[in-house]
Amino acid sequence: MTTMESLIGLVNRIQRACTVLGDYGGGDNTFSSLWEALPSVAVVGGQSSGKSSVLESIVGRDFLPRGSGIVTRRPLVLQLHKTDEGSQEYAEFLHLPKRRFTDFGAVRNEIQEETDRITGKTKQISPVPIHLSIYSPNVVNLTLIDLPGLTKVAVEGQPETIVEDIETMVRSYVEKPNCIILAISPANQDIATSDAIKLAREVDPSGDRTFGVLTKLDLMDKGTNALDVLEGRSYRLQHPWVGIVNRSQADINKNVDMIVARRKEREYFATSPDYGHLASKMGSEYLAKLLSQHLENVIRSRIPSITSLINKSIDELESEMDHLGRPIALDAGAQLYTVLEVCRAFERIFKEHLDGGRPGGDRIYGVFDNQLPAALKKLPFDRHLSLQNVRRVVSEADGYQPHLIAPEQGYRRLIEGALNYFRGPAEASVDAVHFVLKELVRKSIGEAQELKRFPTLQADIAAAANEALERFRDESKKTVVRLVDMESSYLTVDFFRKLPQEVENKGGNPQAPVTDRYGEGHFRRIGSNVSSYVGMVSDTLKNTIPKAVVFCQVKEAKQSLLARFYTQLGKKEGKQLSQMLDEDPALMERRQQCAKRLELYKAARDEIDSVSWTR
Repeated sequence: MTTMESLIGLVNRIQRACTVLGDYGGGDNTFSSLWEALPSVAVVGGQSSGKSSVLESIVGRDFLPRGSGIVTRRPLVLQLHKTDEGSQEYAEFLHLPKRRFTDFGAVRNEIQEETDRITGKTKQISPVPIHLSIYSPNVVNLTLIDLPGLTKVAVEGQPETIVEDIETMVRSYVEKPNCIILAISPANQDIATSDAIKLAREVDPSGDRTFGVLTKLDLMDKGTNALDVLEGRSYRLQHPWVGIVNRSQADINKNVDMIVARRKEREYFATSPDYGHLASKMGSEYLAKLLSQHLENVIRSRIPSITSLINKSIDELESEMDHLGRPIALDAGAQLYTVLEVCRAFERIFKEHLDGGRPGGDRIYGVFDNQLPAALKKLPFDRHLSLQNVRRVVSEADGYQPHLIAPEQGYRRLIEGALNYFRGPAEASVDAVHFVLKELVRKSIGEAQELKRFPTLQADIAAAANEALERFRDESKKTVVRLVDMESSYLTVDFFRKLPQEVENKGGNPQAPVTDRYGEGHFRRIGSNVSSYVGMVSDTLKNTIPKAVVFCQVKEAKQSLLARFYTQLGKKEGKQLSQMLDEDPALMERRQQCAKRLELYKAARDEIDSVSWTR
């Protein structure tokens, strides 16, 4: 295979792969960019201008639907693949990937039926393309896009907007800078009225992308010829005009072989008194070679940008594949390893939240620094140590025998009653930290990219983590309540020994009356002393409750959040592990698409690298 054939064949394969992956016409932006970076040839002409005959002449096969009015009602993306001499010709449709057509009459019927599937048996048009590949030793590597014929008026059965709709569809192809325009015009009409040339001039005013093709030369009035057009005097293009002699309707009716038709075309130009001097540059075979050579030049100029786009796309896809994760192995050992790796990734993120690498852990400190002190300040000690309550508690503690010196039982009951209030803030701190930890588990699961692949494993990890947090919370509550109970069970004696003793008379006057141990001042001092002691205990618990909560909940969550889960994992069989690694179907489909794209890009890059750029 020559360098030219390798280049164009490579472009054909990349374009076909793009369409197979569903990226042509509105898929992945990168693939759309790649498609648009690759050159193709759009066949443009008015109705009955001979477009179909030109295409069939280039292919060497009679395979397109024929009839009056609009026959081509959907774009036909036709990819020609040159095969080895002597190999069998066949065709494949993108929508029937496993079926080979060797009967080109069946190809024509399938084009008609596939058109009707979208448009119905009407004269409506559709922008959804039909993709057809033809493999033959009698073609050159080429991509041609057959478009509906331009028309000027809507006929019965067509919408009023049909003229604008067809032109809009055709423009969507020919406006692309990498599209080569094959403008078909019949020789028996004035070139000034050519719909194809008019449109080509609007989208390609310089004529760099336009190839003019003049059909029906044999149908011109006797005594006239098309030399002014073919020699560029009537309308000049950057590329030479090519004349075509199509099969006559009689030849079509007789199913004259296209190879025979090509020979007749060559004989026509060789023996023509008008066009004999141009015979070497006329005919469908020459047109195909001319387009192929031009495509080679265009491809050569585009190769650096195509290579750059492919390399960029490979990097992006490999990054996405790493993000999505590689396919899961089938053996139990590898599956267990995958589960453990995913769990460790989740635990790493969870610890980063606690340690400050990610936000959220600071909310635990907020519980200790704000919520706990605020809750302690709101405790109803003023009511508990009011004068009336102190008098009542102390009096009740004395029973039938009034206290002799100090009401110790009264003190104890007042202190124990006050310390019981600390249970609420202590347990609330535990619950607040538990809530933060649960939120961090939820966030960590959402942030662990590895986990997004496995909804079942996500749920299992969430359940295991939350079950562990519940256990840690229960243990933490027991601990903080014990701290409060310990303060109640053993009072700090030194505190009371350091309190100033009550004097029996004021000012040291021996004649002054003895202090009334049941007076208002006495009970106020008791309330004040208990309040001071409770304040001291509050300061202690303000420090010890956070320590207990961190030890029982935060530290345990960091060290053994999934400890029981790991123990249970070791007992699971292969089937159970497979169920845990049951991936999200959408994710599996996305990975499969990425893998196909990556394979395509790498193959394209390798083929580009392998092509020699010397002629």
